Amino acid sequence: MQKRAQAVEQTRRRITEAAVRLHTSVGPSRTSMAAVAEEAGVTRVTLYRHFATMQALFGACMTHWRATHPPPEPGAWAEIAPFERRVRRAVSDLYRWYDENGDDLYPLYRDAAFTPATTHRARQAATTLMVDAVIGGSEGGRPRRELRAVAGHVFGFWTWRSLRVEQGLSSAEAVKIAADIILCARVRRG
Repeated sequence: MQKRAQAVEQTRRRITEAAVRLHTSVGPSRTSMAAVAEEAGVTRVTLYRHFATMQALFGACMTHWRATHPPPEPGAWAEIAPFERRVRRAVSDLYRWYDENGDDLYPLYRDAAFTPATTHRARQAATTLMVDAVIGGSEGGRPRRELRAVAGHVFGFWTWRSLRVEQGLSSAEAVKIAADIILCARVRRG
């Protein structure tokens, strides 16, 4: 019985890893269940036995990828004082993670419209955690809506990509500018 369970788990993992390879190379919009089955070396019947829907497969794929590429832990930022140091550390940690994983993330973000709603909610929740960790304790406990919006924008993948890839800034330059944007937004009084 244990051998059977191990074989089932190995097949499930092989399918999940095949989906990860396809999602991070050609992207979710170009990844069919048939393509995943072929990449994993299994039949479509076997694939559907393990993952009845694309949403189930995508969830397993996302969980697997994040386990092997863990993002920074926002909770660690909340304890950093003063505010400027906390902002610079958060942006530095996050942009370093984007630098390391940007090639994998690009097809996923590019094809966001083709991913399940649960993925969108997970991304929004992750951004909210980051913003709360950095902005949550500032402004006397009443973070301004604009400051939260600016921080959320700076923490976004597309902002990092614009600064690093499209504008060609070094990692250090991108981190400095991105952190300065948040710091300037905090100083702004309106």
